[in-house]
Amino acid sequence: MKAIVNVFLKAGVLDSQGKAVHHALGSLKFDSVEEVRVGKQIVLSLSETDEAKARAEVEQMCEALLANTVIEDYSIELRP
Repeated sequence: MKAIVNVFLKAGVLDSQGKAVHHALGSLKFDSVEEVRVGKQIVLSLSETDEAKARAEVEQMCEALLANTVIEDYSIELRP
């Protein structure tokens, strides 16, 4: 099973990378972009085949290491 974890800053937390990308896009005349948030994606290959167990394990990974839950949110997508 494959787990895809997307980690991104919580709303209200200053995203300096997002601001820099937004400014650069504006400089390139992409004026329709209203906001940019930059995050990271982590792809895990798991031996677990039970979806509920895999999700629980990946949530533990996120809480312990993959995301700083004080300032970051995360989402998990599981694929067979």
